Amino acid sequence: MSARGLVIAAPRSSSGKTTVTLALLTALRRRGVAVRGAKCGPDYIDPAFHQAATGFPSINLDSFAMSDGLLDTAAALAGRDAELVVAEGSMGLHDGIVAGEGHTGANADIAARFGWPVLLVLDVSGAAQSAAAVALGCAAYDPRIRIAGVVLNKVASPRHRRLVEAGLTRIGMPVLGALMRDAGLVLPERHLGLVQAGETADLLARLERLADLGESSLDLDAIVAAAGGRVPEAAGALPAPPGQRVAVARDAAFSFLYPHLIAGWRAAGAEIVPFSPLADEAPSGDCDACWLPGGYPELHAGVIAAAARFLDGLRGFAQTKPVHGECGGYMVLGKSLEDADGTTHAMAGLLPVATSYKARKLHLGYRVATLLGDGMLGRTGVQLVGHEFHYAAELTKPPLAEDALARVTDAEGVALGLAGHRRGRVSGSFFHLIAGETR
Repeated sequence: MSARGLVIAAPRSSSGKTTVTLALLTALRRRGVAVRGAKCGPDYIDPAFHQAATGFPSINLDSFAMSDGLLDTAAALAGRDAELVVAEGSMGLHDGIVAGEGHTGANADIAARFGWPVLLVLDVSGAAQSAAAVALGCAAYDPRIRIAGVVLNKVASPRHRRLVEAGLTRIGMPVLGALMRDAGLVLPERHLGLVQAGETADLLARLERLADLGESSLDLDAIVAAAGGRVPEAAGALPAPPGQRVAVARDAAFSFLYPHLIAGWRAAGAEIVPFSPLADEAPSGDCDACWLPGGYPELHAGVIAAAARFLDGLRGFAQTKPVHGECGGYMVLGKSLEDADGTTHAMAGLLPVATSYKARKLHLGYRVATLLGDGMLGRTGVQLVGHEFHYAAELTKPPLAEDALARVTDAEGVALGLAGHRRGRVSGSFFHLIAGETR
């Protein structure tokens, strides 16, 4: 089956991309279309909603962090056994870093590389004909891409819609759907974005409502007909597994792990063995590596601190086998975690770091890391690419070179110093791995 693609993008963040994407995915699945989701850029939360909507994993596509080969392989994973891949954008259509063409991390790079037309979501609240000027600018800015049409969001009234459509008719831009202003469509949020799919109350009912919305408010036939381009063949090696039997923490506190990493581990023959720290489960002793993903440990710090079986089992595991934690997992490997109320909770104590969610400060951006020692992520000197997005602060002193996991820069090569810690077989950092050593 050869899949076509479509990118759901917008001029800016908070325009309604996720609502439109989920409405489209659920409505098409209801029709029996073999549709799959994907996410442009580094994001864990939206893909989980895509998976809930389609029943299949949603793959991240990142033109900065991924090599061309890895990007093609990730797209091939997204399009496996599919008729249509719907890739939800992040931020604005053209927003990215300053880099060479095709490697900026922008949604437009994905649309251009695979020839996938763009369905532009326009938040028209507070605008009428001027929305057409915004759409025209988005279409003209990058000649590599084609905008197939727009979906209007937050339409106030039939008269408002007529005024907006008058401007779009003037520039020859098709309107392929319109959503009226409805606060009930807004999914609940917290500090890192939407509340996770697994924690969203009445998720199935919400998805059914979004499917109804897709059928009533989107021109599904025209949208499917507008899809195009290609889904490539797998072309590059996926990241290598940290072991052949990998214990992976998985619950509401530990859920941020990119699907293409799991796919790469499994493709190399690794077995993933999940366990739940919140259920006081320890990593299985017959595993040869343990991975603590990011998530929301700051919201469950008291439960984690009281999970003696988990903490003791993790400490015992680390005596003979490697353990790595990223972001939230890194915080749990440390000495302590201060929650939003200022209460300090003892953590595993495997790394010399204390973190605080009360002393909130946004850390956001790509990280290019050069490893300073051999470990689970690779050999000394290997370069990794990841992404950091959190509000936690480190209360302890920065690591010395002999204790740090890596030396890092941002996406444009600006040095950010040392990052993370390594002690014995244990390592961790705040950045989430996207691309590293391959097998």
